[in-house]
Amino acid sequence: MWTRLKALIIKELLAVLRDPRGRMVLIVPPIMQLFVFAYAATMEVRNVDIAVLNRDGGAASIELISRLQGSPTFHRIVRVTRNEEMAEAVNMQRVLLAMHISPTFSADIAARRPTDIQLILDGRRSNASQLAGAYVSQIVTAYSADITLRAGAEPAEPIVPRFWFNPALDTQWFMVPNLIAVIAVLIGLIVTGLSVARERELGTFDQLMVSPLRTHEILVGKTVPPLIIGHVHCTFYLLAAVFWFGLPVHGALAMFYIGVFFYLTALIGIGLFISSLSATQQQAILGSFLFMIPATLTSGFATPIDNMPTWLQHVTVINPLRYFIAIVRGVFLKGLPLDEMVRNTIPLILIAIVTLSVAAWMFRRRME
Repeated sequence: MWTRLKALIIKELLAVLRDPRGRMVLIVPPIMQLFVFAYAATMEVRNVDIAVLNRDGGAASIELISRLQGSPTFHRIVRVTRNEEMAEAVNMQRVLLAMHISPTFSADIAARRPTDIQLILDGRRSNASQLAGAYVSQIVTAYSADITLRAGAEPAEPIVPRFWFNPALDTQWFMVPNLIAVIAVLIGLIVTGLSVARERELGTFDQLMVSPLRTHEILVGKTVPPLIIGHVHCTFYLLAAVFWFGLPVHGALAMFYIGVFFYLTALIGIGLFISSLSATQQQAILGSFLFMIPATLTSGFATPIDNMPTWLQHVTVINPLRYFIAIVRGVFLKGLPLDEMVRNTIPLILIAIVTLSVAAWMFRRRME
């Protein structure tokens, strides 16, 4: 049995690594995705252009505008003189937001009367607009506190937030652990999904079915090579996260690799199921992407699962990506407690058992 298994595992590894295009797919795209997405997929808002309609022209409004200019968030202040110009700047997306300062702004401040500022945000870019609007609010609030202090009054005590696990709110600390989980989906699904489909295209699948190998031996032989390749990739991602992106590792590396093992096993089961339904490698690739995109969107990668509709939250229970993202974030950022590790590992084990069992049933049907 062990000799047969060893021969099948070596055959599968050679089938993947001997093909130059296969090697290219396994090495170049995952590495490029890690570095490109880590720098491109940022939630920070920078280099924002803002239109300002200053109907006041007094010292107070000029100081406020100068504070906007001195902020690293804003790239260019577009000065307009009419409401129509301000509306056109927002409509044509030349600016992300516009500020309208009333004619009595400086006079109201000098007389210690309440005054207001109108802020118009481009709702077509809702997330960026909200963040840019929050930056403007912070600048205006700080300016208001300075005015209060100059008047001799005691300003209100500022609220000083303290961010746990990511004190500097570095987007890469949030993004890179997520990318490790998402890119590993490609390895687990594509390598496995192509294996059976490739056998069918080459005409060797029927030979495999009539060979002395049993169903469980074929499954093990198809599972081990993607596990080996996936562990190599995840080790590279771990090293890149620590030594290139500067992420801390607060948890145990043993938990990371335990999570990787069961996560890849669950993905391999899904990949074998997709592959058993596919007649060609193109169908296997399409089936893999058909699973990968919804799985990524419902994993909590970009939006919290709690923000999703209730029925969709129940659907995410069968998504292995959801649990592995929690494990990777915990290992890197907070030191994953044992009970939380168990709580996220058990669903991965159950998913792996179910998917591998279904794949074995599909193989057995094929043999019959």
